[in-house]
Amino acid sequence: MALRIALVTESFLPQINGVTNSVLRILEGFARDGHEALVIAPESGDGPNEYAGFRVKRVPSLEMKGLIPVGFPQRALEPLIDGFAPDVIHLASPIFLGNYVTKIASRLEIPTLSVYQTDIAGFARHYGLSVAHSGLKKWVARIHSQTNRTLAPSKWSCSDLEKSGVPNVHLWQRGVDAVKFSPSKRDVMLRQQLLGARCERKLIGYVGRLANEKRIEDLVVLDQRNDIQLVIIGDGPARAKLERVLVNARFVGYQSGEDLARFYASLDIFVHTGKHETFCQSIQEALASGVPVVAPNFGGPTDLVKHGWTGYLIDTSDSNALSSSVSMILSNPDIAIMQARARESVIERTWPLVHQQLLQHYREIVAESSLQTESEKVA
Repeated sequence: MALRIALVTESFLPQINGVTNSVLRILEGFARDGHEALVIAPESGDGPNEYAGFRVKRVPSLEMKGLIPVGFPQRALEPLIDGFAPDVIHLASPIFLGNYVTKIASRLEIPTLSVYQTDIAGFARHYGLSVAHSGLKKWVARIHSQTNRTLAPSKWSCSDLEKSGVPNVHLWQRGVDAVKFSPSKRDVMLRQQLLGARCERKLIGYVGRLANEKRIEDLVVLDQRNDIQLVIIGDGPARAKLERVLVNARFVGYQSGEDLARFYASLDIFVHTGKHETFCQSIQEALASGVPVVAPNFGGPTDLVKHGWTGYLIDTSDSNALSSSVSMILSNPDIAIMQARARESVIERTWPLVHQQLLQHYREIVAESSLQTESEKVA
């Protein structure tokens, strides 16, 4: 049975990040399966007003330096949602906009599903705002507690929400395109271009948004090694500062599609340094590309990387541990086995499978909501 879904997201095109990318895959799944959707998202530059055949309704937003545009609620949303008459409302990484829509959903008696994806409290702590960290943690927990069901992308994030008092939390991981991201995309010419005359060096890369909370400056210990060429793939507000810190690194900017797949597969090791990842899709894409990973032993990466098997989980802010882990992988005589294990570990997690899991969650909360309504009528 086809569903009508109102998808409310705190981030959307032209902003590129984990929230946006997962929302795009979800919408593509809706289109493929014949569901109806309405997207509600913050205004941002020249962002599209349609995606995958679905209307995108923009709400006013405030641009804050270094952060994604913050969407502001408006009263016109209630008649918009009521007129669309969704079976369920999907809240992607709800903060201000999502919080407002939970109240609309309650008044209109529409079941809501929230997806936890951004550790904004962790970001606040990273920037030294300890008081804000505590307040934001409670704020996020309260939003998710007001929805019928919360989906979290890792066991760590499920546990973190439950400790904050959020009920009805379910694990829902992200999919990966193992056809696009594949060892077969390894590109000898690209490697030669990145390595230059010193082709004996190994390529170590980071893929993602260039922002302070990602702690990419921790890679300086690798940037200083003569046997490594560091490659930084992505863009963001911290790029200029990072170019001054990582003086030997190659900054290749934002990449997507087949170009991104070639960069992943051409690496010898993928390194991620962000300690506030609720999941970390770039790690999953690197693993699908057959690339061993070094990542923080905290948060979402702990679900994705099997220590000593597909890579290493360490304190990436410890320069000795970071350099040592990279050396252990490079000197491993069985590195081909580790590469095969990396791909094997995620290859079954396809987007169509993950999408069907999401639809099942929708149907369950719609059914539960209908039962509750019927019981209230009887009472």
